[in-house]
Amino acid sequence: MTILKIEHDAWIVVADGEKALFLRNEGDATYPNLQVFRQMHDDNPATRDQGTDRPGRMPNIGGNHRSAVEETDWHRIEKERFATEIADRLYKLAHRDQFKKLIVVAPPAVLGDMRKEFHKEVSDRIIAEVPKTLTNHPVDQIEKHLLAA
Repeated sequence: MTILKIEHDAWIVVADGEKALFLRNEGDATYPNLQVFRQMHDDNPATRDQGTDRPGRMPNIGGNHRSAVEETDWHRIEKERFATEIADRLYKLAHRDQFKKLIVVAPPAVLGDMRKEFHKEVSDRIIAEVPKTLTNHPVDQIEKHLLAA
């Protein structure tokens, strides 16, 4: 297992479908000192609170029967949109050369959504991806999880 080294000034983005923390290592690789310098929040209520219509129905071909159409998962769609928003923000910051190294921490589904949206300028700066949900952990616990990754 490779030990994750978080160099001085490396950025860490800890995200899920509703919240993102942008951290910078103010310490060094031996003694990291992560500091939050930006947060993003997204109001993403459950699908039942977002959708008002019942699932649609479609007629079956060649009969008088109708089949139900799967209900739209608005909550999941909003998570994907938020992942795109994070990727866009990182692209703008990378384009201005605000960071050199990036570690991305997110649940696997959100990490996959973000990975699809990352521009090459961002992807080239990613030194590690950690598939975990850490957005509700205090910063010192995030440090411990990353050093154990």
